[in-house]
Amino acid sequence: MTFTEYKALPPAQKVVYKLKEFFSLLPGRLKAIFSAIGEFFKNLGKTIAKGCKDFFFRLANGDGATKISYIVMGFGNFTRGQTGKGLAFLAAEILYIIYMANFGLAYLNKFDTLGTVETHQEIGANGRPISIPGDNSMLILLYGTLTILITIVVFFVYVANTKAAYECELRNKAGKRNPTFKEELSEFFDGKYHVTMLSLPVLLISIFTILPLIFMILIAFTNYDKDHVAPGHLFTWVGMQTFRDVFKISEGANKGYTFVELAKWTIIWAIFATFTNYIGGMILALMINKKSIKFKTLWRTLFVITIAVPQFVTLLLMNQILQDDGVVNIILGYLGIPAISFFNGSKLTARITVIVINMWIGVPYTILQTTGILMNIPEDLYESARIDGATPVVQFFEITLPYMLFVTTPYLIQSFVGNINNFNVIYLLTKGAPNKDANLYQAGQTDILVTWLFKLTLDNNDYNTAAAVGILVFIVCATLSLITFNLSKSSRNEEEFS
Repeated sequence: MTFTEYKALPPAQKVVYKLKEFFSLLPGRLKAIFSAIGEFFKNLGKTIAKGCKDFFFRLANGDGATKISYIVMGFGNFTRGQTGKGLAFLAAEILYIIYMANFGLAYLNKFDTLGTVETHQEIGANGRPISIPGDNSMLILLYGTLTILITIVVFFVYVANTKAAYECELRNKAGKRNPTFKEELSEFFDGKYHVTMLSLPVLLISIFTILPLIFMILIAFTNYDKDHVAPGHLFTWVGMQTFRDVFKISEGANKGYTFVELAKWTIIWAIFATFTNYIGGMILALMINKKSIKFKTLWRTLFVITIAVPQFVTLLLMNQILQDDGVVNIILGYLGIPAISFFNGSKLTARITVIVINMWIGVPYTILQTTGILMNIPEDLYESARIDGATPVVQFFEITLPYMLFVTTPYLIQSFVGNINNFNVIYLLTKGAPNKDANLYQAGQTDILVTWLFKLTLDNNDYNTAAAVGILVFIVCATLSLITFNLSKSSRNEEEFS
């Protein structure tokens, strides 16, 4: 279908055409995504294979000093004048051995069981019971994971040591001088300055982001719950059992039913929260930008002031105003109107309430973000449309909205993912209320997955279930983000808008 034919279609047929186009492109885009993932692992495998080949090639063809470097790190550098570099490699090896002997190995040996001796009581010499501390599964999992990561880092340092020793050997055979340790360090303030600047951030990210993330993922494969809380009790590996429990639907309050119901509401909430803010903010921005509107600066300033108020303050205030005995119901009582239970009445009322209040909070952000984009839409497009007899509604759907979607698709994806994880609005407004569905496990009817995860962790100590839910939320967010962005014009046609 040509562009002219598409424009001639009625609105309903345009929607159908777009849906057909979306689903026709979906298999190809999914194939492209999985092909890219497969290509990544293919290249990774090739890199690992080449690294192994080079590693054993150096071992087979290196001289005695290079071969000794496979046992005593830095030896090949020592014997060829690179004392500082050799000492650095040797120090890394010695520190690793000391760490493993005094700390790491003890936790690594128990990593497969996460402990076997539980804290218990014994009768002391005086005939009184005394508490005998046992293994701490939490610490074993944490320090065992840390030890594995440290071992991986040291392994790369070890491989770098063999490579450095062989390179020194080749330079000596070629009659070239090996650079001193000082000369190599100075390179980190010149050609390799980016490595110097990134080292500290990468280290901090590894400690405070990657390690906790791996730790959380591993917890999902254990039975760490309210019945196995460390250090008083042990927990152990259970494989995929936690994930099976999340999807298993049984009688009464159960995790499977809760996950399905909250997942459906989470997606509905994310869609409404994203597009009501987006469309509402865009319409208000268009109204403010109209030439006939006066005091534009004043209106924009008012919206900026609402953003300046911390979000949690607004949410807590709205929570109090909309309570059963809050200001709104008191005023309704004076007017002879029956009181409305915004949070503790019906499920539909509570959900509509949180969506509307989220608009109150989120629309000002959209106004500020879309104002600059709207001002950059060429006025010639609107002039041509008016000459052709296009109404303001037609101009909005044919010019403004397509242009905005083209520019702001990444922002929409970010907003959608952010709303899937929008803890503040739900928890501070309703805390999940109403709680009228007895089949929901530790959750209310306005809870989304992230607030349920919070309750599972802090209120019920179901750490393994919370970790599994967190992993599933990540998978959903990552999949939707990749598919949506790859199907958008922002990805397929970055250089132009049409």
